[in-house]
Amino acid sequence: MMNFVVKTLANAGALAVAVWLLDKITLTGGGTARKVGTLIVVALVFGLVNLLVKPVVKVMTFPLFVLTLGLITLVVNALMLLLTSWVCGKLHLSFHVEGFWTAVLGGLIVSVVSWALNMVLPDED
Repeated sequence: MMNFVVKTLANAGALAVAVWLLDKITLTGGGTARKVGTLIVVALVFGLVNLLVKPVVKVMTFPLFVLTLGLITLVVNALMLLLTSWVCGKLHLSFHVEGFWTAVLGGLIVSVVSWALNMVLPDED
């Protein structure tokens, strides 16, 4: 359970960095507390998308992973971020990613920051 909380907080932090660095990834809403709450919910949605959809997409695009030596991962991460943005729109959360190339850069930022935070944060269950 603790591992789940740590990974969710790491994803929320990574998404916050992407929102901070990229103008076309937006998080609108009330005050700071409301934005933090929204980021945590968005991180949960992002985690669910990565848990449920990403493995299916990876299996379906396996030949492209081999052909591009893994560079297609950037595209898959971008698609997961766009899907998260779409789901958040349906849930009336104030998180939006505008455009594919913004999603590619945002996915790269989220991946690097999440990896770094997971290295620093404890991961015992």
